[in-house]
Amino acid sequence: MLKLFLRRKIASPSFVGFAMTSLRGGTTKQSIRHITLNTTLLIITLFISMTGLHAQIGGTSTYAFLDLPNSARIAALGGNANALKDNDLSICLVNPSLLTKKMHNQIALSFVDYFSDINYGFVSYARNFEKFGMFDASMQFINYGKFTNSDATGETFGNFSAGEYALNIGWGRQLDSLFSIGANLKNIYSSFWTYKSYGIAVDVAGTYSRSKSQFTATFLAMNIGRQLKYYTPDGNEPLPFELQIGLSKKLAHTPFRLSLVVRHLEKWDLTYTDPNHPEPTVDPLTGNPLPEKKLSKFLDKGMRHIVVGGELLPSKNFSIRFGFNYERRKELRVDTKLSTIGFCWGFGFRIKKFNFSYARATYHLAGSPNHITISTNLSDFIRKTNN
Repeated sequence: MLKLFLRRKIASPSFVGFAMTSLRGGTTKQSIRHITLNTTLLIITLFISMTGLHAQIGGTSTYAFLDLPNSARIAALGGNANALKDNDLSICLVNPSLLTKKMHNQIALSFVDYFSDINYGFVSYARNFEKFGMFDASMQFINYGKFTNSDATGETFGNFSAGEYALNIGWGRQLDSLFSIGANLKNIYSSFWTYKSYGIAVDVAGTYSRSKSQFTATFLAMNIGRQLKYYTPDGNEPLPFELQIGLSKKLAHTPFRLSLVVRHLEKWDLTYTDPNHPEPTVDPLTGNPLPEKKLSKFLDKGMRHIVVGGELLPSKNFSIRFGFNYERRKELRVDTKLSTIGFCWGFGFRIKKFNFSYARATYHLAGSPNHITISTNLSDFIRKTNN
């Protein structure tokens, strides 16, 4: 019953304690790096051994809201962008290794007017602790709206609501001038009428960034974890685990930044065959077998992993963004009608102490959700008051 409810209602676009070591004044930077790296590796090993990870694609896992692009900037760049190291707190919900000291006291809020009466978003706050690194706390939510409770005869028994929430604690540390690492701890709660579930997960990430050449590369393991309380006694459902590599490069002497993400490294074949519309194997006119298109199939499978985006940066306070998601277009387009499904666009600007981002992403002919993100640094207001 629950799975039927989820298929009908949800449009799918598809305490681990941090072992904080007390660092004394005489500890060297190299020792700090080794301690922090070992802590991160311990977290990864622990959760991998707990879960027995398997690739979970589109509709085969629970807590699918964790995969939705919350940041308007990410949505404008194709729905995936994890290697943008320019002190944007909204990106750190995806990649905690991007947390920097310049984000201290920064707050970000995001809201998405999704399909029907569904909406989702997050609020996030970052703070620096000199001995331990940068931390951020985020509340991520999705609201599916209200539903009428009725039986098979049509008799109604009032209304109920449905929603999912994730309280995230993120941590990031700069190891040296080039490398940084980070992790998110997610406490997840899901409620669909009488069906309720609780789970826990972590993201772990590492980033390499050269500020001089403005090149950034990152590796990210997302949603490593499991359900602790199940919807039904039948057993647990897997989380939407995913491995990603992200790259970004600002072109020299040109106000343009390119972003590229390779998704689902844990699974090669992301294709889906509709049982109601199987691919033809014979020529409808001659009845002869059709030749297998090995090269085109290989390229199709490869492109489903890639999300590409770009930012035009005419000034420090304004940017224009666009992106393309090949997999989204292949899965959601309507063959009989031309459309912009899979394409995204948006812009960002700064007014005084506030950063605003807007994006519009085309998922289907049924509509294009609007994404809005606002961020500011509370320290700017404190300085002004003190002055």
